[in-house]
Amino acid sequence: MGVGGSFWDLLKPYARQEGPGFLRGRRVAVDLSFWIVSHSTAIRARSPHARHPHIRTTFFRTLALFSKMGAFPVFVVDGQPSPLKSQARAARFFRGSGIDVAASTSAQPEGEASVPAPAKRRNALFSRYVKDCVELLGYLGMPVLQAKGEAEALCAQLNNEGEVAACITSDSDAFLFGAKTVIKVLRSNCKEPFECYNIADIESGIGLKRKQMVAMALLIGCDHDLQGVPGFGVETALRFVQLFDEDRILDKLHEIGRGIYPFAEGDDKTNVDDLQSTSTKSPAVARSPHCSHCGHPGSKKDHTKTGCNYCLLDSLEHCVEKPAGFKCECPNCDQARDLKAQRRHENWQIKVCKRLAAETNFPNEEIIKLYLCDDNLDTESGVPLFVWNEPNVEALVDMLKYTQNWEPSYIRQHMLPMLSTIYLREMASSPCKSLLLCDQYEFHSIQRIKIRYGHPYYLVKWNRVTRGMVSGDVSDKKPELDGESEAEVIILDDDDDEEEATVNCESTDSLDDPELPQVLRDDNGTFLLTDEDIQLVDAAFPNEAQRFQAQQRLKEEKSRSRKSKAISTLETPRGPRPSGVQLSIKEFYRSKKGAGDEAAGKKPQAEAGQSSKPGSRKASPVDLNKKIPKSLRRRLLFD
Repeated sequence: MGVGGSFWDLLKPYARQEGPGFLRGRRVAVDLSFWIVSHSTAIRARSPHARHPHIRTTFFRTLALFSKMGAFPVFVVDGQPSPLKSQARAARFFRGSGIDVAASTSAQPEGEASVPAPAKRRNALFSRYVKDCVELLGYLGMPVLQAKGEAEALCAQLNNEGEVAACITSDSDAFLFGAKTVIKVLRSNCKEPFECYNIADIESGIGLKRKQMVAMALLIGCDHDLQGVPGFGVETALRFVQLFDEDRILDKLHEIGRGIYPFAEGDDKTNVDDLQSTSTKSPAVARSPHCSHCGHPGSKKDHTKTGCNYCLLDSLEHCVEKPAGFKCECPNCDQARDLKAQRRHENWQIKVCKRLAAETNFPNEEIIKLYLCDDNLDTESGVPLFVWNEPNVEALVDMLKYTQNWEPSYIRQHMLPMLSTIYLREMASSPCKSLLLCDQYEFHSIQRIKIRYGHPYYLVKWNRVTRGMVSGDVSDKKPELDGESEAEVIILDDDDDEEEATVNCESTDSLDDPELPQVLRDDNGTFLLTDEDIQLVDAAFPNEAQRFQAQQRLKEEKSRSRKSKAISTLETPRGPRPSGVQLSIKEFYRSKKGAGDEAAGKKPQAEAGQSSKPGSRKASPVDLNKKIPKSLRRRLLFD
């Protein structure tokens, strides 16, 4: 949840819309608990009988984040929760089970923990889910960090220190822990861009910084204090927090909590209990008389005699009647309105200060220290390193086969995009190595450029290399993975076989599943096709990439030459045209002009249907030298 109220709605106008290429080549911290809770709940709502949705969600999301988006994910798990969060955990349990929170908490004796036994059992079950996902991530080779307390706190610390470029979490209090860039919702296979919140945009938009957000959490409520201060919403808290700078806001809250009014002028501080309303401290400013008819300064009697200077009418016509909602704009009225607004604002400040001073233990110093702490990494097991290891495919197959009842071929096919991404990164870092993808496939060529979700990719062809086979030869057999028969690999490009192979698996959601590799059969053999990042392929295989780009340029030149030839064929050919072929407008007038000159200077036409020039149309039987209207002459020339 994070900060209470509609805090995300307050920040939503300042969110940026980013595409799938935003995280490419960057480290990103992932709140693992957020993934497990949000996506597993959605899967269970759609498929109530899904087997271990937390494992399925973590598997597909990690593959998509690593291979498709090209990011380097760092997963963070929660540590020992703060005692202040026990009330929030109990409230979440009751909210999910439909039990009245007030009735349940009232039965608890004072001084005891407010977490009931069902909530503890639920937390134990959730801890087991987290343990399963950590084991899965270990097989995938992903780094996993243990936080001392909240996972989003460690994500924010890594982002603030520059270790990662962004945090993926739905808890808005990540900004309170010091995060600079937060991605609220990330959908790998969605065409819509995802929302990315930057603290710099929020500061320039509404002027909120880290300590001011901490003050808002104390007023509205958060995970560690669900109630907050009664009577405070997001708008009221924002209005109050904007009265102070970031460096002074927490000190001012401490002064108000001690009963000291911080808005008094000078060095003398006034006690909140001694404050009186500004309306009783000084009388209102005397307002000059105004006309009851037009509302302008002066009396109605004077306006009847001498007229109104504001209405600009003489005394005979009196003055104009004031409309509904009329406000006088004279200096005296403006001053009175400003004074009234100032007193209203001061009264609101006094009211807020009295309300805060009435709260016990405000502000809560433990919550402030928790949010401003910059040491959230659990270093008991040593300082972890950001290392992305090779995935243990065999152990991964055994785990998913047991927990998800998936076929090994199904698991290996979904692992192939991740393995190809790792292979290309290794080739880019050490191009002198002679490596094979999965010890079976070698890079063959680039087929074409593919646009997927608005981002260009290379469609790469992989050739299977069998034992004892010379590199570069093409196998006549269909590519297959270790331990699989040829029939199992058919699901790469046959929908009927795919349904047959996944008969023991629950239906998967296309939102999570990455695209499976394809199989291409041509005269040269059978190839495996995968979508790869363009920059990664250019760095791993620069010669093949340059060759493909040269071929693309050659194709473009040939296409342009064909278009230019097609345009040139549309031009009018020179020389006489046969009879019955339509002439261009220039040739038509040229032929008629020559026929008219010949008839005038040499001899008339012998016959009406005889042409004076080969390729010209029939001459008109009417003598064109006579004085006839121009419109009729034009119609005769055009037959």
